[in-house]
Amino acid sequence: MSTMIGTETTATVQIQPRGKMIAYWSVTLLLAAAVMMSGIGQLMQYGGNVELVTNLGYPLYIMTILGIWKVLGAIALVVPGFPRLKEWVHAGIFFLMTGAALSHVFANDYGNYGSYIILPLSYAALNIASWAMRPKSRKL
Repeated sequence: MSTMIGTETTATVQIQPRGKMIAYWSVTLLLAAAVMMSGIGQLMQYGGNVELVTNLGYPLYIMTILGIWKVLGAIALVVPGFPRLKEWVHAGIFFLMTGAALSHVFANDYGNYGSYIILPLSYAALNIASWAMRPKSRKL
């Protein structure tokens, strides 16, 4: 007959590997910076934004709407907390970027070497990577 005199309890702590955390923040900060600069450019009607929007047949006020949402989304991506809001931001960026690429396809406006399609799709891919690598604290 054996009796237990003492028990040993070990707690396991889930720590995300440092490399994965660096990769997550690199991708997320790059995405947030790109979305923020794009939003500011649209709000200021800077560069070829006006021509780009009018070539697609959209009214100019769409730039103000999209610019505001992009700036707010970029901020929400990097602010701590609010995991549900971050989920919505990731979904919004995905729909925005794939919608932009499709708008250019439907308008036969491909840009130089398809850049008007490749750029938004690369941002959508960056968005998916950021979403997939997010730490447990940012998941629902």
